[in-house]
Amino acid sequence: MLKNLIYIGENCPPGMFSWAQMMEMGASVSDEELDARQNSLESDDVINMQYTSGTTGFPKGVMLTHKNIVNNAIGIANCMNFSYKDRLCIPVPFFHCFGCVLATLTCVVSAATMVPLVAYNPIQVLKTIEKERCTAVHGVPTMFIAELALPEFDNFDLSSLRTGIMAGSPCPIESMKQVVERMGAREITITYGQTEASPAITMTKVDDPLELRVASVGRHIPGVEVKIVDPETGQEVPVGVQGELCARGYNVMKGYYKLPEATNAAIEQDGWLHTGDLATMDENGYCKITGRVKDMIIRGGENVYPREIEEFLYTHPGILDVQVVGVPDIKYGEEVLAYIRLREGISLTNQDIKDYCNGKIARYKIPRYVEIIDEFPMTASGKIQKYKLREMGIEKLGLQKAASIETA
Repeated sequence: MLKNLIYIGENCPPGMFSWAQMMEMGASVSDEELDARQNSLESDDVINMQYTSGTTGFPKGVMLTHKNIVNNAIGIANCMNFSYKDRLCIPVPFFHCFGCVLATLTCVVSAATMVPLVAYNPIQVLKTIEKERCTAVHGVPTMFIAELALPEFDNFDLSSLRTGIMAGSPCPIESMKQVVERMGAREITITYGQTEASPAITMTKVDDPLELRVASVGRHIPGVEVKIVDPETGQEVPVGVQGELCARGYNVMKGYYKLPEATNAAIEQDGWLHTGDLATMDENGYCKITGRVKDMIIRGGENVYPREIEEFLYTHPGILDVQVVGVPDIKYGEEVLAYIRLREGISLTNQDIKDYCNGKIARYKIPRYVEIIDEFPMTASGKIQKYKLREMGIEKLGLQKAASIETA
């Protein structure tokens, strides 16, 4: 339970402490009191509770320890060759593991300078890099794509850029190349992971060959083990064969808060975390993410859970059945497609469905595409085949170009 909230900025809202107030309160703490508090802590104590969601969309508190996140930040800093000479532009939110660990804590452990933005804006990112002479910038693919697409892009001096991280959703290879060639971030990296892993599992290094830095998610972070297993049998698969990526090491969460069953479902007794992501690994340990065992959609770095949207759409009196899938999108990586079966005698348009969603669910969860369908493709045992719905959507909506984009 949150007891004290700290507000960074002017006009501190009621019920919160400002940063200045917190610093003043710290001055009243004696060295003896500080030492006593520090000595009461253990590296395996939970220090950070990050909320994520399962396929049902129900929030789960991921319990991360000092050992989890501090060591992960050190590994990330080493992969980027970060030092006190670096200045990181941070347009990603601090409440997310991307901003919290990959950005702020990585700066702390390497003595780099943090240059945060209050809110993401592509022009402000470029202005900040130029003004502050940032050597690095973080972002999800959608952010980089928006920055590169600005008509004013060539007007900014980005010559100080050296590195950064593109993460949060599958990274288009062509976008990575443009970040290197046009933004000048010649040592840009990709990090792969999830909140349950603090979050980094694999990462490319600044001295990896360019083809590996743009077309893979790198090798395991030092101190972390990675294996690819058959999702059905749990047995490790040969090099180059697709399977589920599993991780084990200091970075694996302590568990889900007050959800022991969910914890046991995610982490085996011997410590292996099941990510739910499909991947391949080459003979040198470089991984490439190829899909997801789960049907979660990642739209511009935001996790979208089909079940949540389906449950909402079921509340519409004219809808008999609904299945939501992700389809490829050039800008956002994925978009939401809802297949709907209507009740007899009911007629609804795509706009009717979107109007029903407006103001009731988050904008990024509102289906970009709606297809009215008579029946869903099913297995002999009666299970709906969502992968076939995705294939149908690509064909019907003409998304072959987006589907052909290679990601790391």
